[in-house]
Amino acid sequence: MEVADGFRGAVVPVRDSKAPQGPALCFGAVSWAAFIGELKAGRDRS
Repeated sequence: MEVADGFRGAVVPVRDSKAPQGPALCFGAVSWAAFIGELKAGRDRS
């Protein structure tokens, strides 16, 4: 997984680092921050 570095705005583009020419998924910055916060906290919502 690769997150676009230095991208400013309300979205966070993410793509598969093994397929850099492939599509990117765009997440809202607030949602992305919440996702990363959950990962850092070690929570699993599955």
